[in-house]
Amino acid sequence: MIGKTVLITGAAKRVGRSIARELHGAGCNIVVHYRHAAEAARTLTEALNEERSGSACCLHADLLDVRALAALVDQSVAHFGHLDALVNNASSFFPTPLGTIDEAAWTDLMGSNLKAPLFLAQAAAPHLRESHGAVINITDIHAERPMAGYPLYCAAKAGLLGLTRALAIELAPDVRVNAVAPGPILWPEGGDDFDSAERAEIVAHTLLKHEGSPHDIARTVRFLLADAPYITGQVINVDGGRTAHL
Repeated sequence: MIGKTVLITGAAKRVGRSIARELHGAGCNIVVHYRHAAEAARTLTEALNEERSGSACCLHADLLDVRALAALVDQSVAHFGHLDALVNNASSFFPTPLGTIDEAAWTDLMGSNLKAPLFLAQAAAPHLRESHGAVINITDIHAERPMAGYPLYCAAKAGLLGLTRALAIELAPDVRVNAVAPGPILWPEGGDDFDSAERAEIVAHTLLKHEGSPHDIARTVRFLLADAPYITGQVINVDGGRTAHL
């Protein structure tokens, strides 16, 4: 993957950061996209460039602004000269119990989890066709097995899963499109959504009886980009076996 350019949304922190470091370690040039985490994005970009000069840049975009999405792709291509992969990692996550859902929640959850990946893939498609590249969407095991209290988030991720398969058809045979669906990898920032008992119950329902790590997701993304030339339109659940008996 040496010299390949990868645009990763929400790359400044958490799973996105781990993906960026994993792919950079494999020789990729990294576009670190961020929305609010400017300091973290700059810190990561500087660290990657210290390891390999000129191998990373950071770009700001509000993914809820459709006009900014094509610009993000254009800026990525302008900086490195080509684009070989798009990783749609950025995601909003918060509960929306039925009866509390409003248009603001719809705009945020659908926008970050479904609308932005679609319009980014559309903007990136000509460049990815040229490079015979790939798209990786970070979905969720609850795209197929909804979680109580999160109907809008689950619906958005289900849409992204469907979009993954649809794009695999639309972009074939030049571009591969796959998804990675995390299970219990990182708990939401703030820690208020799941108390210790709920976390323990979730982990108990995995076959491996422990939480995963962002590195598990990053390694799977790397596999799909570097070592899976005959895989497209698929989703890999990285969940410790949780979905095997939910």
